[in-house]
Amino acid sequence: MKLVKVIGVAAGIMLSVGAMAQQVSTTATSNPSARPIPEHDVLFKKTVWRKIDLREKQNKPMFSQNREITKVIIDAVKSGELVAYRSDSVSTPITREEFLANMTPKESGEQLSEEEIAAGFGQPAQEDDGWGAALGTNATSNAAPISNEYLPKQLYLLELKENVVFDKKRSRMYHDIQTISLKVPSTLNPLGFEQTVASFKMSDLVRVFRNNPDVAIWYNAQNDAQHKNLSDAFDLWLFSSYISKISNPGDNDLASIYGAGKKGLLAAQNAAEALIEYEYSLWSY
Repeated sequence: MKLVKVIGVAAGIMLSVGAMAQQVSTTATSNPSARPIPEHDVLFKKTVWRKIDLREKQNKPMFSQNREITKVIIDAVKSGELVAYRSDSVSTPITREEFLANMTPKESGEQLSEEEIAAGFGQPAQEDDGWGAALGTNATSNAAPISNEYLPKQLYLLELKENVVFDKKRSRMYHDIQTISLKVPSTLNPLGFEQTVASFKMSDLVRVFRNNPDVAIWYNAQNDAQHKNLSDAFDLWLFSSYISKISNPGDNDLASIYGAGKKGLLAAQNAAEALIEYEYSLWSY
């Protein structure tokens, strides 16, 4: 009888451990972070959005010729190696076709004036007006289709979403990157505003970067023997960024709250300093 009880207890413990292991595995899989921090270890958390302008000098190593981080991401989506999502909530994946559509410039929708229409603007070209066949008619009908997609070098803007977390077990602040979004800059978008192409889980990006070490490179201009993987560059924070939004009840970005231009930049600087000050104040007595 005692033996049966012991076996029953042991079986119960094994089932509990198995269920716990499954729960932990599922949580880790669904978490977009590459190194998720257990919720019970989190004393403080703020969600922060940052913009990364890859044209800046400090970000050029991520944007080296033919090894642009945007090219690595785009190629991985096209090959099916990387899943793209509609927004940084990373809850709704998009198809490859939707991704390519987002990579194609949109029409501004502006209408021509009556004078411009009368002058012939916007009218289809004649097949032969004495100067040869018009471009886009039968003269080019056998040519390969031309892609209108944005080039990786044109997409110089990334948006990083992170959780700034104070881990009470390790007694330190972590910048836990959740997602990275590929953006069409407002300077390129005919509609005149920034547009999200797609968002990606950081855990997925780390896997892609590690699996493609020859192209996923942070270029070390000082030493060709010491190029780093892009995943290491994010771990070491080897890039420049500025805060564009901090989690708030209205879900407003800093430019909406404080104004665009210099006011927005000052607000971003103040927000960064406030986070640093909070961490310092944790150690004051």
